[in-house]
Amino acid sequence: MSWQHEIRLIRLPRSVWDSIIAHCRRKLAGAFLPGESEVKRAFGILAGLREGDELHVRQVLPVKKNARNVEPLKSFMDKLMEQHAVPSTTPMDQRGWVTDPFEFKQCMDLCKREGLTMFGAYHIHVVPWPGDPLRDTPTGLDAVLVKGSKMYSFIISMVDPEKPIIRAFYEGELHAETPIRIEE
Repeated sequence: MSWQHEIRLIRLPRSVWDSIIAHCRRKLAGAFLPGESEVKRAFGILAGLREGDELHVRQVLPVKKNARNVEPLKSFMDKLMEQHAVPSTTPMDQRGWVTDPFEFKQCMDLCKREGLTMFGAYHIHVVPWPGDPLRDTPTGLDAVLVKGSKMYSFIISMVDPEKPIIRAFYEGELHAETPIRIEE
């Protein structure tokens, strides 16, 4: 059993939450940074420290480059989409994010230098679905993508960008939610 199963609370500083929301809103508005994939979806990594049975988020690492359409990742993601994704208004070939391996290594190196642990990745859901109007839970595809990673899937609902919601699910499993407390 991994240590994440022992975690009862994730503490998220307001400043980090504000950074995440700013990233999400900027991407949705189509305000892309130089070198950033022009995709109206926000993705990033959360890192921090474990203290007893709590995780304390200390760093948000927004990722810029989506390697989703670069081989061999494209074929891999196309197959996963075909097998596990449900229809949505977003075309299948535009769904699924794969962080550029070089950018991911840069995130890992930064965490190592700062003595932080990567807890998981965040991504946004923006399209309400029948039976899931808030889109604040992981999909079956989300769970497949994070299975075996020993990381959290942080889902940020931006269905209403003025009322964003964040929830954390260990390995993307609905039954493995860990509460998040946003703190000043």
